[in-house]
Amino acid sequence: MLYSRSVRAGALAFVLSVSPAVVAHAESLRAALTSAYLNDPDILSALLAVKSTAEGIALAKSEKLPTISAGGAVGDGFTTGPGASTSLPSVSWNASYSQTLFDNLKSDADIEAARALAEASRYGLQSAEENVLLQVVTAYFTVIEDQQLVQLAEENDKFFQAQVDSANDRLKIGEGTKIDLSQAQARLAQGTASYQIAIANLQTAQALYQRYVGHKPGTLTSSYKLGSLLPATVDAAVARAMSDNPTILGAKATIRARQANSDAANAAFGPTLALVGSIGATPINPTSGTSADPSGKVSLSLNVPLYSGGRLGAGVRQANLNEIKSEVDAATARDTITQAVVTAWSQMTSARAQITSSNSAVSAGQLALSGVQQERDVGQATTLDVLNSQSDLITSQQSQIQATAQAAIAAFTVVSDTGHLTAADLGLDVTVRTGEDYIAKVEDVWAELRKLD
Repeated sequence: MLYSRSVRAGALAFVLSVSPAVVAHAESLRAALTSAYLNDPDILSALLAVKSTAEGIALAKSEKLPTISAGGAVGDGFTTGPGASTSLPSVSWNASYSQTLFDNLKSDADIEAARALAEASRYGLQSAEENVLLQVVTAYFTVIEDQQLVQLAEENDKFFQAQVDSANDRLKIGEGTKIDLSQAQARLAQGTASYQIAIANLQTAQALYQRYVGHKPGTLTSSYKLGSLLPATVDAAVARAMSDNPTILGAKATIRARQANSDAANAAFGPTLALVGSIGATPINPTSGTSADPSGKVSLSLNVPLYSGGRLGAGVRQANLNEIKSEVDAATARDTITQAVVTAWSQMTSARAQITSSNSAVSAGQLALSGVQQERDVGQATTLDVLNSQSDLITSQQSQIQATAQAAIAAFTVVSDTGHLTAADLGLDVTVRTGEDYIAKVEDVWAELRKLD
């Protein structure tokens, strides 16, 4: 019998409690995840977005700090008179200083908004990281699944070919019929077509794998331990998602940013007090050696908005609407994540139940096929009975492979929805990039002349 224990053992085996192990010349899931984290452009793009958003902090803090500038001019003039002209070269210079002393706390609100947006972008980076890693997991197990399905389809095709040969031999010695041969040939044609489809599906899965991991898959081996990353119950999973999911945390940070924007819009109605100073000298005549004494002044400038054509009022209304919208978006995010967690959990438990059922069906199908073949050999069953029994066994084996892959992917999806499918949580051997170091450097707004990494 062609379908022996080797087929069943070859089915995708994903056991969450298996300890990590590296097989020679094989790429583990950990290695694939590490490669994707280091090379995927989506993660790099999200990291650059964090750095770009963080610069908003420096821009906002600059509103409270002084602005100092210096300048100068060199010129040459002349005068004309009867029979003579005089050159009048000159040099002038000046320096100025200005600083906002009070702006009704508008700049403080702008700084808080910028910090909250930087935090939201950091959660966006985590979300992008988890999305990429989950795509790698999906591609990894899909390749393993399709590899097993190709192997199964190939052996199924060989089985039907053997049945065609057997029916043909039986026909030659008068123990079979042309109907038996035609039925076997029809199943062989179907098996060959299924084999080609399985190969095409595997090629598609390999292309997706290369898209995220950066190279074509070799021999893949699943040996990853999720451990405590996978919650014990669906309620625990939902609770963890509400506290740790980056989409929800990013939505909360966005609410804080919009609240600060609203405070800044209201503060714009208040007075602004600034300190302004300047010093300079003009003109200086290098030819004659004469120069003007430097002069300077210092003043306080007070500005109170009285009418702005409706701009300030529109700004307040717009900020309030954006704040309300951010709260609505956060509620939507919570509902969406809750649904995603429950759905992934249901898929995981359903797939695990399907694995148990498929295991029993495969064992029973193998016994049934063996028995029908023996009955056919003694004339108590037909070739069609053997072909039908084989088809039933193939269906059970396919379900076994597919359910095992689905259970693995669903388990990782639950972990992702709870916010813990990250390089740090998975313990990948990489330098974790969060953007926090860049944010800390940007907070030092005196780094005007220093280079940031």
